[in-house]
Amino acid sequence: MLRTVLFAVAICSICAGASASPMYTVTDLGSFPAGFSVTGINNSGQVVGWATTNTGLTYGFLYNGGSIQKLGTLTGGTESVAYGINNGGQVVGAADTAGPPTGVYFHAALYSGSQMQDLGFSGTATGINTSGQIVGVSGSDAFLYSGGQMKDLGTLPGYTWGSYAYGINTSGQVVGESATQGGVGGPQHAFLYSGVQMQDLQTLGGTSSCAYGINDAGQIVGYADTAAGVSDAFLYSGGKMQDLGTLGGTSSSAEGINKSGQVVGGFVTAGGSFHAFLYSGGVMSDLNSLIDSSSGWTIQSADAINDSGQIACLGTTGTLGHVLLLTPTPEPATVSLLALGGLALLRRRRHV
Repeated sequence: MLRTVLFAVAICSICAGASASPMYTVTDLGSFPAGFSVTGINNSGQVVGWATTNTGLTYGFLYNGGSIQKLGTLTGGTESVAYGINNGGQVVGAADTAGPPTGVYFHAALYSGSQMQDLGFSGTATGINTSGQIVGVSGSDAFLYSGGQMKDLGTLPGYTWGSYAYGINTSGQVVGESATQGGVGGPQHAFLYSGVQMQDLQTLGGTSSCAYGINDAGQIVGYADTAAGVSDAFLYSGGKMQDLGTLGGTSSSAEGINKSGQVVGGFVTAGGSFHAFLYSGGVMSDLNSLIDSSSGWTIQSADAINDSGQIACLGTTGTLGHVLLLTPTPEPATVSLLALGGLALLRRRRHV
């Protein structure tokens, strides 16, 4: 009898401890002397971004589970940026190269097998899928690079120039933003490209919108202007654009989505601060409420989430900014199943 009571108490203690635990652990990937940004994560937890040195030079970086490494640049160049990574560890971005007659020119670039490859045209690559299809912007239009060929995606029907591609899924669906009037600098609308022409995803009642990410189910995230003149994060699913709200602040933007439909991004709080959010199961939460409150971190923006729920983000301790990786801890529901199994075992033992 005593053994049974002690086992039951232990199970209850586990459940109580789980409900009080933070949902994410924080791994500090490091800080940089000047500006920096985190831009992507794959299912292995590899993180990419870019950083600027004290001398003003910018370089793309890759975190591969140990430390951050510089990705280098193209022959003759001194700078690079990294914007996307696929599950094979291939990284895309841009790197400069000395170009004729003088000056520096950025070319879309692919980092694969420890080598930086020039894709052969000026521009920036922003996303890559598991098949190695690459999207980005060259000149004034979005492009899709596939099988060694670059295709200009043009703009939304009825307009002539000014588009940007930011994300691509396994099926080759592309999302981004396109000019709707007046070219670059005018109102932009989020688009979906599925192999024929761009589809206008419209707005939340305002003038502009932009799509940053798409998952393999075709769910799209980004931001859109509302009729009230503010910008809110959106989730586009089933042909409808849903306003995800702002958690009481003035604006928000969704940056990434995984296969489960979990969305991450950033928002402005009611007090004017920048915080990161997680949208999961129909609920938007401040990521700062999902980590240990005694950690000292303030999560300011979340830029990408993988299918395991790991989040690449930026955070601060005081005034110093860091690249952070958030990893989900076991959820209370998992421990509750353990408890139910234990109680079932107790019942069985009583009947033996």
